[in-house]
Amino acid sequence: MKRTANIVRNTRETQIRLKLKLDGSGQASVSTGVRFLDHMLDLLARHSLVDLVLKARGDVDVDYHHLVEDLGIVLGEAFKKALGDKKGIRRYGFWILPMDETLARVALDFSGRPFLVYRVRASKAKIRDFNISLIREFMQGFSNAAQCNLHIELLYGDEPHHIVEAIFKGLAKAIDIAKQKDGRIKGVPSTKGIL
Repeated sequence: MKRTANIVRNTRETQIRLKLKLDGSGQASVSTGVRFLDHMLDLLARHSLVDLVLKARGDVDVDYHHLVEDLGIVLGEAFKKALGDKKGIRRYGFWILPMDETLARVALDFSGRPFLVYRVRASKAKIRDFNISLIREFMQGFSNAAQCNLHIELLYGDEPHHIVEAIFKGLAKAIDIAKQKDGRIKGVPSTKGIL
């Protein structure tokens, strides 16, 4: 069974086309109109070993908020669709990621129950004109749409680029673990019988 998804989302604020292959090699082609975000999504694909093709545009002349949030939603929808019935997956993933002076912890459960805990405080709020508080909006959209339990915590760090990069790479590694098939797992990894 191919674990892939194609998602198209068109609103008055954003237009997004996304293709995702869970069992990929980390190849990415990303164009959102926000170069910093392109970089983070490229890292996400590379370190989670998914293949990602993403083309998006939005009303960034107003603000980056709509685009960032909708990208999280579309990516979450793609993971939910590509995971299918979730039979045989590990379900849980976690990672502690160092990035120079920064250390971030990410834990993920593809449980079917969306919940986000986001404990990230940074002394500097911006990377050029990108407000890093928008990363929370991305993660909230992702958690809701993927229907996953997602915990992100900045243990320490100062440089905003390092903080966001550690978060995205940590998420990527957690996703890589959680999406993997494990031959020992028969059916859905839940005593309820569904996720």
